[in-house]
Amino acid sequence: MKAIQIYDPAMCCSTGVCGPSVDSKLVKLAADVAYLKSQGVTVERYNLAHQPEAFTANPLVLAEMGAEAENLPLFIVEGQVMAKATYPSRSELSHWLNIEANATSEKTSVELPMASTKCCESEGERCC
Repeated sequence: MKAIQIYDPAMCCSTGVCGPSVDSKLVKLAADVAYLKSQGVTVERYNLAHQPEAFTANPLVLAEMGAEAENLPLFIVEGQVMAKATYPSRSELSHWLNIEANATSEKTSVELPMASTKCCESEGERCC
């Protein structure tokens, strides 16, 4: 079975697709993750703010993430770091996982899950 692990920096919600100003790279990654899942890929995605134990339990992640998490996000396939400190394209992700990704798959429409609660409720007016 094809699988990828994504170790994200600390974000206010699990995907970073929340709050008043959403980073377009995170929206694109959420769509790419949905695409990978639709192709039968197992995607494990961890957020430093919500799942720190996933980071500390993995010696490879600890070694690669940097002292101040400056190398996050990390993308790992079969125990090998494929990218760090950047969000790869769908073409790159597909290549690593031996999935065909043509021009039309880059534009596949998917419904993106939004955070079920306002991630910044506890922050009052100030958000992530």
